[in-house]
Amino acid sequence: MTAVHGRGPASTTTRVPTAFTYWETRRRPGWARADRAIRRLSGTSLFPPDDVAEAFCESLFHGDPVAERFVDEVYTPDPAGARAMLDRALADGVDAVSAELDRADGTPPSAVPPAMRALFAEFETTPDWVDPVLVERGAAVWRRWGTMLFAVAGGITLEMYTEAAVATPLSLAGGYAGDNALRRFLETCKFWIDTSEPGALLRLGSEGRATAMKVRVMHVAVRRKVDGHPEWHREKWGYPISQGYQMLTLLGGSTVPALALRLVGLQTTADEIRALLHFQKYLGHLLGVNVERFPTTIADSLRLTAMVAASRSHDAGEHGRELVESYPASFAPRPGQRGLARLRARYNHGIHGAYTVLFMNPATRSRYRMPPVFPWILLVLARYPLLTLLEIARRTVPGVPGVVEHVAVAHRSRWYRAQMDGREADFDANGALRR
Repeated sequence: MTAVHGRGPASTTTRVPTAFTYWETRRRPGWARADRAIRRLSGTSLFPPDDVAEAFCESLFHGDPVAERFVDEVYTPDPAGARAMLDRALADGVDAVSAELDRADGTPPSAVPPAMRALFAEFETTPDWVDPVLVERGAAVWRRWGTMLFAVAGGITLEMYTEAAVATPLSLAGGYAGDNALRRFLETCKFWIDTSEPGALLRLGSEGRATAMKVRVMHVAVRRKVDGHPEWHREKWGYPISQGYQMLTLLGGSTVPALALRLVGLQTTADEIRALLHFQKYLGHLLGVNVERFPTTIADSLRLTAMVAASRSHDAGEHGRELVESYPASFAPRPGQRGLARLRARYNHGIHGAYTVLFMNPATRSRYRMPPVFPWILLVLARYPLLTLLEIARRTVPGVPGVVEHVAVAHRSRWYRAQMDGREADFDANGALRR
């Protein structure tokens, strides 16, 4: 049964998955001392206010009802037809689907399923709080990070694979496990690339918006298959791919990586991080996340991060092990690779293994079979002063920011194409669970 915990002096209650141990852990001596130290230094708590924490815990039981209705009523009965309608609506608007249906068989425009109209009504309405300038500034940060976004996000994500609430849906779907790990990771890279192209999130019909919607539908499809599966326990973990964990994914692309990338020489300013949070908030809206309580300040984002760190139960077991170890292994040279392709794979395997040393908790990393650190970490260290000098020039020399972004974007595109080796990302929502 779902646990109910008192939140504190107000003596109210909130619904909490039993494996999400925040309310118990924050009172343990180590975390309590850390909270007191932060209060003395900053005057505020290490953790978010209780009402924010309660709302987050409740969000772990919620999904995306608008997109779920679309999947249930439109996608599941006819996946191929629904995907065709979805692609047309993303390119030309939902009314284009109406016109096409009308021309095809005389069906009136109202034949577009109501669930699809509701989905696009939400998707195509820009909330009043969106600041286009901030959205574009945030997207520019991702572009400037180039392939380092892939490395830092990949390493940070491994930390959460210790949690069954995160690992179980991914393990059941199989996309990030074993031989499929590189393919699915590259799909995620495609998502990062598409959504951060100039104007991508704000321009109707853009590839970035289309990719966001396809990922949204894919999440719902996986959620529907996992919920009710014998290996999924809602009282322990809440709803699969819940609102709460999707919000954490957004944070995993903003404040945390911005701070982590300082370890390799990439310096992201406070203003840039705030713009990145706004960019992520709007991206979350497009993905069907309720972003009403999404952090808008660096401090609030770190408080939520601390809350989740305190809540970890490390209960993913072998499912988590497979996911963690599959990530760096997926870059290793494959049978049949020769010449430049093999050298490139050897480099990617080594360098991504080295990055996990920087972006994973050492205690977590030590539990798994990971690639050797040397000599690859020496390359990371050697580049640090060069990247630091480049960052200083970017902030002080006119014209340099544009050059830095151009080079980073060109490099990430070349890297992605080389890894895909002629394949295309499809964001398939039809795959069956592997067990």
